This record gives sequence, structure tokens and C-alpha cells, in this order.
Amino acid sequence: MTDKNMGASIGVIGLGAMGRGIAASLRRAGWNVHVCDVRMEAAQAFAADGGVACASPAELAAHCEVIVSVVVNAAQTEAVLFDDGGAAAAMRPGSLFIMCSTVDPNVSVQFEQRLAALGLLYLDAPISGGAAKAASGEMTMMTSGTPAAYAKANGALEAMAAKVYRLGDKAGNGSKVKIINQLLAGVHIAAAAEAMALGLREGVKAEDIYEVITHSAGNSWMFENRMAHVLAADYTPLSAVDIFVKDLGLVLDTARASKFPLPLSATAHQMFMQASTAGYAKEDDSAVIKIFPGITLPSPAGA
Repeated sequence: MTDKNMGASIGVIGLGAMGRGIAASLRRAGWNVHVCDVRMEAAQAFAADGGVACASPAELAAHCEVIVSVVVNAAQTEAVLFDDGGAAAAMRPGSLFIMCSTVDPNVSVQFEQRLAALGLLYLDAPISGGAAKAASGEMTMMTSGTPAAYAKANGALEAMAAKVYRLGDKAGNGSKVKIINQLLAGVHIAAAAEAMALGLREGVKAEDIYEVITHSAGNSWMFENRMAHVLAADYTPLSAVDIFVKDLGLVLDTARASKFPLPLSATAHQMFMQASTAGYAKEDDSAVIKIFPGITLPSPAGA
């Protein structure tokens, strides 16, 4: 952030695990951060340490020429922008809306077009890296948008992320690359769960499987990260099962439109669907391992 932008106002809508970290990173970088969440107590808790809690996206938009949206999906993004009390009607011409959710790329293109008709800028900017990297300002951002949109961001992207990839001069490519990332993430989690389940079924200790695989060629970042949750028997949702029901669904919808086969993605999607309908929808996505029969999963420490 340049000196001339120190203390400039920026808005963050959505204070979940990622949004909270993004807001904190922007505050640490010197921005005057306005926040809004459907849970007013979450906005007030953030503001207690510095910042301004707003009761609606419209109230936030009245104070900020740059808005970062970190809500769950396209439907929530549309509501944030265009419902009663939405941001779009209150944004001043030339203001920028940075969309960080995982959505259908075609929907992202439509958001850009609808905001352009109102004289507003839009940046397609999905994120990756998890809550810890959001909090430390070290996320990855997959962005695409007009040169004017990038210029308006005024260093905000660099305050939020260690890697900001510029993938095109209009919306769409950012969301396409994020969907490709989610294809791999979902398939890797499903494969990691399947491998751990097989090892347990064959009578190998979970900690031994984990130790060997994480030091062998079959390892993946998702195996190392998510199977640690299984070992700890901690299914607190850092990223829930239903996130991959949604995201792999978007992957398959995108491929279906061009009749492109994705057999591994389809199988992984069914695994997450099974876990969701079995009652694990809101648990950590590593809970997909619970769909496998005839295995005894590790118990919590002291249990």
C-alpha cells in the first residue's frame, strides 16, 4: 500500500474463516476497514480491535470505493450486490467490487456486465490457501479484470495475498482457474481418504500410514493436511464437506457445458455427496473418510 492510501477505506463483506483473515490483513496494512456480516456480532467483534461495523452492504458501500466480497457462493454474492440493502445501488460510480467466492465462471462474467452497466468496476478474484494464509496475508488470488479494476485496487490485492495471478483483462478466467484448483483439491482429498481407509481396513496403524506416505512419492499436500485431521479425530470444519459438494458440482457443470469428461471429479463428487447425506455435511471435508465401511477411525486424544 502506498503512503497516499494509508487510512483509505475498504470494505469486507463476509467474515467467515477467510473473510476474517482478509479483513485483518487489510487492517494490518493500514487500511480503514469497514466490515459487514449477516452475524452482526462478528462484525462488531472485528471492529472492537479497529475498524467499522456496518449493518448492511449498502451502508458499507456508502463509505468504501473498494469492496471485497468473501461470501460462500454466487447466490450470496448476488444478494450482497442486488438485494434490498445491497451494495450495488449505494456504490459511487467508479468504485470496485472484488469477488472472492468460488462461482460458475459464466456467473462471474454476468456480475461484471451488470456492474459495468451501473458504472462500477469488478474484479473476478477467487482465493486459495485456507484461513491461516488469509490471516497472514499470504493467500493465492486468481484474478481477471479490466486494467481500470486493477488500478482501483490500490495495492489491496497485495495486502491480502502473497501471490496475485493476473489471468486476463475481463472476468471469467480467474473463476475458471479456481475451478481447476478445486477439481484437484477435491479429488486429492477423496483419494487421500480412500488410501487411509484401505490402510486401516488392512490393519495398519493410522499414524504409521501417515508417517510413511508423507515421506514417500504418494504424498500430496491434501493428504498431509487433511489426514492429520483424521489422526487427531478433529472434524472441526475448516472447509466443510458441503463446500466440495458445491465446488465439484461447479467443476462438473463447467465441463458438461462443453461435453468434456471428468471421471475422477465425478467419482469424488459422489463421495462428498454420500458423506453429506450421511450426516457429515457441516464437518471438515476430511470426514469424507467416514463413508468407508468396516474401518475403525482414530479416536480423540484421551477418549
